Amino acid sequence: MALRINFNYSAAVTQTALQTNNRLMNKSLLRLSTGLRILNAADDSAGLFIADQLAVVSAGLEQGNRNIQTGISALQIAENSAGQIYNKLKEIYVKAENAANDINDPNARAALQREINNLIDAIEKIGRDTEYNGIKLLDGTFTNKYIHYGARKDQVISVNIDSVLPKDLGAYIVKGQGAIYTSGAVSVGTFSANFTSATNWVVDSGDYVDVAGIRVLSYDGTRRFVDAKSLADAINTNKDLQALGIEAQAKNTNSASNSFTGFANFWSTTGSTATVSQVTLDFYIGNKDITGSSDFQVTIDSNITSLNQLVEAINTQASAAGVDIKAKAVDGKLVLETGGGETIAVDVAVSGTDLSQGATVNLSQILEGASDITVSTNTNNYFYIDVGEIDIAGVESYNVNQSGVSASNEGFNFDVSTATAKNLNAVSVLTNASAEEALLILKKAIQRVDIVRSEIGAVMNNLQTIYDAQKVAMDNTNEAENVIRNVDFSKEMSTFTTLQIRMQSGVAMLAQANTLPQLVLQLLR
Repeated sequence: MALRINFNYSAAVTQTALQTNNRLMNKSLLRLSTGLRILNAADDSAGLFIADQLAVVSAGLEQGNRNIQTGISALQIAENSAGQIYNKLKEIYVKAENAANDINDPNARAALQREINNLIDAIEKIGRDTEYNGIKLLDGTFTNKYIHYGARKDQVISVNIDSVLPKDLGAYIVKGQGAIYTSGAVSVGTFSANFTSATNWVVDSGDYVDVAGIRVLSYDGTRRFVDAKSLADAINTNKDLQALGIEAQAKNTNSASNSFTGFANFWSTTGSTATVSQVTLDFYIGNKDITGSSDFQVTIDSNITSLNQLVEAINTQASAAGVDIKAKAVDGKLVLETGGGETIAVDVAVSGTDLSQGATVNLSQILEGASDITVSTNTNNYFYIDVGEIDIAGVESYNVNQSGVSASNEGFNFDVSTATAKNLNAVSVLTNASAEEALLILKKAIQRVDIVRSEIGAVMNNLQTIYDAQKVAMDNTNEAENVIRNVDFSKEMSTFTTLQIRMQSGVAMLAQANTLPQLVLQLLR
């Protein structure tokens, strides 16, 4: 072994190892004191980059969930206020139904109207005053708003809340006012022959009705009377129109123009020998094939001397035929009413003696808008048709297009082609007719508010689902970052213990290495 005193290699190497151990032990000590595995970029440059990116995502998810919570808070305010509006509309609906009862006198209806006006004013205030942090929610201005929920660009949900102000709540209505056709005295013939020129009263080739661009009535190969009930049924069973909130209601009430005074006063003659022995009414109800037989027949003769007898005769025959039409006496007049708004068509035949001298039948005592006809022969007939009324109502604007089934005072007799908006401000209950219409307006207004509430609820549910999913994602992201960035204490403590032992042994060995040069002194003695 060579002995030198100018350079102690063993001490130098031991000191280097000691310094390395000291540096590693200090880093391990710092990791244990901070809990971080990566103290600076030099520790793990790739790991630092990944951990920092994960930290950004985690922070973004956390802020996104805070955004969701504030969005849900605002939507809860909007939905609760819309719920209050629904409650007000329900009150108005009940009052309108009350006013539709003709037991109410004008003073009672006026009082109900005042209450309704006050409730509408309350709806106006709720709609205009509902806000979140100064942002109006229910007046129609809260549209195209975005709630940013995610950690990345364009992770947003669009929110639109329609207006629930009285001016924007109501129904879009098209009325089929149902026209009456009177033929006058004509030669005996089938309905098919006598309605050849009356095309707007019959659904035949090329005829149709479209509602909101959806065909709901068309020629089925059989020429049938235009019928409000058939159209209403077609609209109400169409799922696409149901989805658009469009529905229809049909009715047909035919009130004789004049009071029925009995068979003896039902007719008059010009000549002294002319007599009328009976008047036969053939009834065709609904979308009847105009070439087919009648549904039932009623004969008015000397056996019928009163309105009650006539009512009984019609009801008996209609019941036997299974036809949904009912006769009743109202204020001395005959009133015919179909159950679902079906068309009422009548073929009138007059029988008698020496009718060539001229006989007049007062059909105005039987049918609404019918003329008092004069016949000169037993071969004369009179044709009559009354199309029921139909109200088509929706929550949004729509068009009604038709061909061959509606014209002014003919067929369905639609009042407009583009639905007319009638909002809450148009609600009037001062008459039975206006109160009935108010019920339809209010029904659609309630549906609109319910649609708004359901849309708000759907967004809230969507946001809550996203919140829950992002909370899980945030937890997993934090865990992923934790694995990279933070220290494993059990492993690091083991490392620190090892380094500590190595440090202690290194100090001891350095002391031993420093004594080696002293061996030279033994040689110099």
